[in-house]
Amino acid sequence: MRALPDLSTYLVLDPDLCAPIGMVETTRLSVAGGATIVQLRHKTATTAQRIALGQHLKNMIAGRAALCVNDDIEAAMTLQADILHIGQDDIAPAEARAQIGADMVLGLSVHSGETAQAVDPAIVDYVGVGPVFATQTKSDAKAPIGLNGLADIIGTAPVPAVAIGGVKTEHAAACIQAGAAGIAVVSAICGRPDPRAATANLVDTIRKARP
Repeated sequence: MRALPDLSTYLVLDPDLCAPIGMVETTRLSVAGGATIVQLRHKTATTAQRIALGQHLKNMIAGRAALCVNDDIEAAMTLQADILHIGQDDIAPAEARAQIGADMVLGLSVHSGETAQAVDPAIVDYVGVGPVFATQTKSDAKAPIGLNGLADIIGTAPVPAVAIGGVKTEHAAACIQAGAAGIAVVSAICGRPDPRAATANLVDTIRKARP
């Protein structure tokens, strides 16, 4: 059985929002503030570019947080990332698991109770549920599901869930109370004047919201 990393404070990097200081420096500050997972999501980069950037991130994290690679199996395996995260329109979970082997954690985006119920916990380790709110950081985002939708989908999922999509620090407590094991954020940290303080505030909000 694969051991899940701490899903609570999940940073999803955005190259555009992070541009003022860069993705590596954003990662450094966010991990210093308590981020538990850093996902490398860079849709326009090549695999070679993701690997090069991922190596910098991995060195920066240095065991203090888990490194996740979005979609790119080759990059995830080359980097020996902790996590591969895929979407519904990417490679099938069973095929991804066959390629990454038994040890790497696999996350899957779900947008409905049906897709959550279909998850095989022998293959997928956690789900990203959303978008909870409208988001500008993903051009092909589905319609927002809201907090009630989040709670309903989490209730059907056979694995832990992370809330994602337009989630800000002020929404974190409600997402945790809806059953989320963690909060995945982009603009709540990326591009903020002080990513470390923004992360620390999110960490504190999540901690206080837990039973």
